[in-house]
Amino acid sequence: MKNESLEKIKRLLSGNIRQYGMVLALFVVIILFQILTNGILLKPLNVSNIMQQYGYVMILACGMMLCILTGGNIDLSVGSVAGFVGAVSAVLVLRMDVSTPVAMILSLLLGLAIGSWHGFWIAYIGVPPFIATLSGLLIFRGLTLAMLQGVSLAPLPADYQFIAAGFVPDTRGFGGLMMVAFFSAIAVSILIVVMQAVARKKRQNYGFDVPHMGLFIVQNVIVCSVIIFFAYLLAQHRGLPMVLMIVAALVIIYTFITNRTVFGRRIYAFGGNKIAARLSGINTKRVLFSVYANMGFLAALAGIVFTGRLNSATPKGGDGFELDAIAACFIGGASTTGGVGTIVGAIIGGLLMGILNNGMQIMGVSIDWQQAIKGLVLLIAVAFDVLSKRNKTT
Repeated sequence: MKNESLEKIKRLLSGNIRQYGMVLALFVVIILFQILTNGILLKPLNVSNIMQQYGYVMILACGMMLCILTGGNIDLSVGSVAGFVGAVSAVLVLRMDVSTPVAMILSLLLGLAIGSWHGFWIAYIGVPPFIATLSGLLIFRGLTLAMLQGVSLAPLPADYQFIAAGFVPDTRGFGGLMMVAFFSAIAVSILIVVMQAVARKKRQNYGFDVPHMGLFIVQNVIVCSVIIFFAYLLAQHRGLPMVLMIVAALVIIYTFITNRTVFGRRIYAFGGNKIAARLSGINTKRVLFSVYANMGFLAALAGIVFTGRLNSATPKGGDGFELDAIAACFIGGASTTGGVGTIVGAIIGGLLMGILNNGMQIMGVSIDWQQAIKGLVLLIAVAFDVLSKRNKTT
């Protein structure tokens, strides 16, 4: 009986090696930089800054993960689109006196239109995603430079900055903690445990392998402890950043879409085997078009968030965003061939990238070495994916 339980746990661990590996890597990186920065990394102010400063990476990673799931496809244009949409929104607000809410809505619709433009060429004309989005990178970078004419637009109104630099309204209670932030974490932790318990029960009913109760309890204790710990740090500063709320909403929405909807299952089926998906009746062109349209929308949202955080629309806004988003997805467990990956994994990958950047900046590491180290981390993550697949086939 004991051997059977151990074998079941072994199968579960081997089947989720990417998820466990990236979570372990995140913990190692946090502990490493906490030591190297003499405790600065996990100071409440710095934790809040990480969430705000790298929120755009997590937003882009949600959309990029869907692109990668369709067969390892990527969108090289997201940085240029983010910069372009950010510039357009600033022009609407500062030069054309459009109200901030209207400007943001128009900017998001523009991003959706740009994503649809890419999706049309990729899905219906048959242009390879690499070429179509590389074209978009050049087009929208050029349009941004032409529109701003080398001049930054600033400062932006307070209501525009709020989405990127603002905090959820809160009040201080016992110990000087922000009450909404702290108790929200407790509520989320309880919700996660309930959802995990329900999901475990369903898998049992269908005869699937489930973690041993002891392992299940340990997993949930660790997850809830981490959530409450970081909420405690944020509650010591100013509470929950608005960017964090946006990212949390996206995680909930896109996790539901990928795990609980027909469209989500079609994305995974498309990435697993394109020909089989088409033969089973899935409209693969519509799936591919929708994924890239969605990517354009999220690129626009990331552009607005970044512009608000910077309090300025700059000609070079968005440079390199696509690399951070792609790296976040592959570090977070996405497969280079598609069909494997999760939204939560992409967020963890984005968070790991943010902590890497922030930790190296605190230590005074030059930008040259920062790029080299991030490149090495990406290479190791992809090599891990390739080797794990090779071991399964041998």
